[in-house]
Amino acid sequence: MTLQTRPPVVPFLPESAPFTAEQRSWLNGFFAGVFSCDVGATSLSPSESAILLGGGASAGEEDDGAPWHDASMPLDERMKLAEGKPLPRRMMAAMAQQDCGQCGYLCETYSKAIATGAETKLNLCAPGGKETLRMLKQLAAEMDGAPAGSAPVDSAPAAAPQAQAAATPAAAPLGTRENPGEVVFLGRSRLNKAGSEKETWHVEFDLTGSGLDYRVGDSFGLFPVNDPGLVDAVLAALHAPADFPINEKTLHDVLAHEVCLGAAPDALFHLISYITGGARKAKAKALAAGEDPDGDAATLDVLAALEKFPGIRPDPEAFIECLEPLQPRLYSISSSPLATPGRLSLTVDAVRYAIGARTRHGVASTFLGGRVPEGTKLKAYIQKAHGFALPEDASRGVIMVGPGTGIAPFRAFLHERMAAKAPGKNWLFFGHQRRDSDFFYEDELAGMQAAGCLTRLETAWSRDGAEKIYVQDRIREHGAELWSWLQEGAHFYICGDAKRMAKDVELAVADVAALHGGMDLDKARAFIADLKKAGRYQADVY
Repeated sequence: MTLQTRPPVVPFLPESAPFTAEQRSWLNGFFAGVFSCDVGATSLSPSESAILLGGGASAGEEDDGAPWHDASMPLDERMKLAEGKPLPRRMMAAMAQQDCGQCGYLCETYSKAIATGAETKLNLCAPGGKETLRMLKQLAAEMDGAPAGSAPVDSAPAAAPQAQAAATPAAAPLGTRENPGEVVFLGRSRLNKAGSEKETWHVEFDLTGSGLDYRVGDSFGLFPVNDPGLVDAVLAALHAPADFPINEKTLHDVLAHEVCLGAAPDALFHLISYITGGARKAKAKALAAGEDPDGDAATLDVLAALEKFPGIRPDPEAFIECLEPLQPRLYSISSSPLATPGRLSLTVDAVRYAIGARTRHGVASTFLGGRVPEGTKLKAYIQKAHGFALPEDASRGVIMVGPGTGIAPFRAFLHERMAAKAPGKNWLFFGHQRRDSDFFYEDELAGMQAAGCLTRLETAWSRDGAEKIYVQDRIREHGAELWSWLQEGAHFYICGDAKRMAKDVELAVADVAALHGGMDLDKARAFIADLKKAGRYQADVY
């Protein structure tokens, strides 16, 4: 594909772009300031800008419906559906389809930014990981001159969040990813009781003076710090001193605050292949190419990659350049600003799992679940929700399906509806492993039921009996009433695992529509598609 040369243009954000009025105003001014420095710069029309920034579709795209925009669909299936589509659409199909905002875009707008050359980094899709990065590299190769950094993009030096904030123009909206605010960590309380196999925390922050403003349905972005034990282990494997200078900082500080120590990037294996020989060189090259010579590629984080090739001594600067930036983590907010102004809460599973003799730790989840002391000031921001919010008509019923930590936004919804005295009915489906140890916010929910705010509560426990019961089973069990609620105009929400649970719940709702709506399966699926188009079936999945 050959890109046509055109004079520099000034992007103009359309009203439909997913930003607040303040953000849109600042971005339009920022674009104008940057692009007007180019001789002969012209302005994009609102329709052209909509195409670039996600407010509209270009020729050949407008009617495709993006059938691959399904987080539960494997990459190869998504790419097959996008065959023959324009490059931006195929790039969109390569994304993780979560619209999570961690990259600073939505899946569609990120892909368009890459295809137009407005974005040169191909490694920003955190949930897509290596799989998405490799596919984007293939697609970018179709362009006449791949975006700068597309080949070694995963070896681009990372910038610390503090440095990014310092480089941001003063006019950038406070409380955004580009200009995070400062919040205070107030503390944590364990939600699981004795006997649970999980470790889940209710986490509280003070927003006073942070500039952060949120609505229920939004997400909280946090800049975490890597586990000190892991940092020390990486230093030992590198055979490098902690105080080795890296861009006026120490190697230890860069490893702790600026680079991802999770899945080993291809660039690291490229580097290893340059400094080793023989069979080890061939193995490193194979791993860099996405192959799996020993059947362990999926388990190789940065430390495991170094340990797989013991004795290598890469230059610390070259090593750092191979690693990806430490990205912020997003969490669904579990509080309501109407109910608890100035405070924000999260519901966080601390991720810990063993691979071989070593326990791996989730970067942000264990940071929040144990490593950060009370009173610590942290950089954070609000990721505004995209199509996930309470109905404007407060008299509409809401049906919420949130197993495990998926309850987070629905706790926020319920607190908001109760504080606002919303007249609409509320129905929550919650599930976990065991009732006695994993019933999050049980007392709160009981109080909401007693107050008349929580109209119905259905629970599903997968480890309490011989038969595993899940939320989708409860949906089918109460299908007749659920169908009645939907016919009355209720909105349906789901939060949680994108790969399995969300797909299983959607199938259950389709079964309900088929059985109680007198539809065949195709019409039932079309019914759900219509709910989604109307904004009455909304998902916050990860």
